[in-house]
Amino acid sequence: MLFSSISFLYLFLPVLIVYYVVPKNWRNHVLLIASLFFYFVGEPVYVLLLVISSLSDFFHSLYIEEHRGTRGAKIALTSSIAINLGMLGFFKYADFFIGAVNGLLGTAIPLTGVELPIGISFFTFQTMSYTIDVYRGEAKAERNLATMATFVCLFPQLVAGPIVRYVDVDRELHERSITLDGLYRGAVRFAVGLGKKVLIANAMGEFCAAFRGATEPSVVFYWVYAAAYALQIYFDFSGYSDMAIGLGRLLGFDFPENFNYPFISGTITEFWRRWHMTLGGWFRDYLYIPLGGNRVSRGRWIFNTAIVWAATGFWHGAAWNFLLWGVYFGVLLVCEKLVWGNWLKKLNGFWRRVYTLPILLISFVIFNAVGDGLLLHDLKGLFGFGGLPFWSFETGYFLRSYAVLLLCAAVGATPLPKKIWERVRASRAGGYVGLIAEPLFVLLMLLIGTAYLVDGSFNPFLYFRF
Repeated sequence: MLFSSISFLYLFLPVLIVYYVVPKNWRNHVLLIASLFFYFVGEPVYVLLLVISSLSDFFHSLYIEEHRGTRGAKIALTSSIAINLGMLGFFKYADFFIGAVNGLLGTAIPLTGVELPIGISFFTFQTMSYTIDVYRGEAKAERNLATMATFVCLFPQLVAGPIVRYVDVDRELHERSITLDGLYRGAVRFAVGLGKKVLIANAMGEFCAAFRGATEPSVVFYWVYAAAYALQIYFDFSGYSDMAIGLGRLLGFDFPENFNYPFISGTITEFWRRWHMTLGGWFRDYLYIPLGGNRVSRGRWIFNTAIVWAATGFWHGAAWNFLLWGVYFGVLLVCEKLVWGNWLKKLNGFWRRVYTLPILLISFVIFNAVGDGLLLHDLKGLFGFGGLPFWSFETGYFLRSYAVLLLCAAVGATPLPKKIWERVRASRAGGYVGLIAEPLFVLLMLLIGTAYLVDGSFNPFLYFRF
């Protein structure tokens, strides 16, 4: 069930009124039932995976806490991780590896044909982080199964993040309050995310679809497509994260931020401090640092970085382009630290962004090139190989048609709109305007979003495939 869907907005959310009227000690149970139903609508069979994951990590963590410091605790941790990675590996990567073996050895091993459960990459990482934190002594094992299951199944962040760790919501799982300010801020944040998704991401998706159907491509068209796809996936995923954070606030939770205007970054290193921050933090704390981080020899650091970024790429999907995408960033991060990092520091902010943006646009082309030969085809198009013209009539037509939207999306991906609004709100008159404008904005986004969705327009969600 998409957040940006009629069924979610007008059927699922109204039912949650029950959540606000029941006694506080019943709220986790209501939330758990609602979350299981939310997942069941999209994955009727795979809801069992959530139950298995909750039970597994609940009992493993209890055992680990009772036997902390012993060999048994380490065995239990290994068992928990193996079960989580085993589920993820089977459902997401089994057919990829079978296909690779068949291609390499000429065998004919049949594929499993299993479908990818929605959000499995997100909820397996969340449950793994919980058990690891209990093993490290950074979290206490939850002794109430319903509370533990509520953490695993929380519908706002269940299928697409942000990746919420148990320590982030431990207190709120046991005691949280619903305030008018929280409800108001949650509604505004949800409306912002809905607007990002429906008004910008979907329109950028339509542009990208039109590009794929173009009969007169050009070098300029390829670069504009790269920018449009980068903006699509940013507004799609950050919009979903905004909606998740807003829903969390409506329910009394404070989820971590996931994006911080990544396209204003002056280096690739900075970009990854601003993009999908909860995933970056997960790999840092549970893979990079355990491998030794940067407190090792140069050769070992390069190895650690290679492992982390190969894993980051592969986490996004079982395809060679995702692995290449991860390696691409790993190489760039190593080069920024060891080769041209000092040169970058001498440049001003404008020229650092001139350096960063083309690299990022190429990365999004790699990221989206799922399919035989598509990656090489798109990279050739970016650099004009194969006799591709620099400009075409069709390029001009689509640029004129989407120029305003592309400009608005580009500006919207910077802090400028937020800064302008904060400056307006800081004035006395602006404060009064905000009291009227923000509620109207929420209502307007709901009405526009509803009209868009009723029309049956283009409305995919990209990160469901991960």
